[in-house]
Amino acid sequence: MESDRRTRHRVSGLLLEHGPQTATELAGQLGVSPTAVRRHLDALVATGQIEERPASGARRGRGRPARLFHLTDVGRSAFPHAYDDLALTALRHVAAVGGPEAVRAVAEAQLAGLEQRCSSAVEAAPGAPVDRAQVLAAALTAEGYAASASAISSGGQLCQHHCPVAHVAAEFPQLCEAETAVIGRLVGTHVQRLATIAHGDGVCTTHIPGPVRAGLGGRDHIRAGNRSASARPVPGERGAPRSPAGPRTAPSTSLTPTDRERTPA
Repeated sequence: MESDRRTRHRVSGLLLEHGPQTATELAGQLGVSPTAVRRHLDALVATGQIEERPASGARRGRGRPARLFHLTDVGRSAFPHAYDDLALTALRHVAAVGGPEAVRAVAEAQLAGLEQRCSSAVEAAPGAPVDRAQVLAAALTAEGYAASASAISSGGQLCQHHCPVAHVAAEFPQLCEAETAVIGRLVGTHVQRLATIAHGDGVCTTHIPGPVRAGLGGRDHIRAGNRSASARPVPGERGAPRSPAGPRTAPSTSLTPTDRERTPA
């Protein structure tokens, strides 16, 4: 219920603002009974947003030691953060002092850990880049990128449906460039970035060249919005229909039979 959600958010807010508290203390600030607040505390504990610990040295008279409720990292993540602003401020300073190459070095260092973690999974994949992309997509999904890989007529596509640094990469494309280089090294071939979330596209799409391969279930697996363009006809192959049989009639400007058959003296 909406009222329960608001009450639980208030409980988390009190723990964030005032630190660990008992159920009785929280109930007093909320104006409800300890029994009522306990229901909300149990729900927050079940979702991992808070945890209950014994209070060191504090006792309720002759009863058991008082227990305090602490906000967890999961609970803190529900509140606004300024990580993007901090990253932008830091990279702007780096760019002002060391220029674009210094920003690139920061981006490469930031992605080094990701590349190392994903490489251990990709190393066990088959050698073909398109096959390695399938394994890489699963590894990137575990890192929070919500990635998928698909086979298309010209090879394959790696799609990342979430970008953890999109807001920062919009100002500093070196992050996208460094990530593209990592993808190329992991799949074992030169790749091309076709679209990025940082530049307003709905998904980060990377083209992986390779032979035509069947996707899942024996047919190409292509997500909507990522279909490759249909092949254009070779110029000159359309427009002039062929005659049913035999050679075409020579145009009036062609050489006469005598001229065609004349051999040099």
